[in-house]
Amino acid sequence: MESYKKLLDSNKTWAQNKIRIAPDFFERTACEQTPEFLWIGCSDSRVPAEEIVGSAPGEIFVHRNVANLVVHTDFNLLSVVQYGVEVLKIKHIIVCGHYGCGGVQAAMSPKYLGLINKWLRHIQDVYHDHTAELDAIADDNKRFRRLVELNVVEQASHIAQTSFVQHAWQRENRPLVHGWVYDVSSGLIKDLLTISPDKFDLGIYRYEFSDL
Repeated sequence: MESYKKLLDSNKTWAQNKIRIAPDFFERTACEQTPEFLWIGCSDSRVPAEEIVGSAPGEIFVHRNVANLVVHTDFNLLSVVQYGVEVLKIKHIIVCGHYGCGGVQAAMSPKYLGLINKWLRHIQDVYHDHTAELDAIADDNKRFRRLVELNVVEQASHIAQTSFVQHAWQRENRPLVHGWVYDVSSGLIKDLLTISPDKFDLGIYRYEFSDL
């Protein structure tokens, strides 16, 4: 059997199991989505957002890209953030990186990889900002893991710097922004930080809104 056909067969089995447990499951989820969480994670196939936190369909609004980056010119990501914050009224935004991230590892190498180097430049900027700390780490793997963490912290701060989040902060005191790292070798998540509206210095990135 072709591998893709196995996916279709698995889908049928999954749907049947859902109906067996809750006959109205798809009727309920088809009407609307009311997730409390927006997940911004890596595209890596080993880090499926819903599965690693044990959530059901409809509970997490998900966006994934290489190395879980939050780039202020990425209209795809910004559209997800705006929809999640303004329409879905999500309460938490989670930026989740993972140890062993190929994107972060590639950003640490001078090797030319083509177009992807343009994307990885954002991670190299994080390294540049923390050169003293990272270069002081003699062990290559420990330095790699630390850059994964620093990248998550940086991307979480980028979320806080968006106008959509700041507007919701000032009007409704939500959402909280979280920075997590998933360990593919243990299956566990490390909670790095939480950014709340009253405990983050936006500096030059602060917006003022005329409707407030």
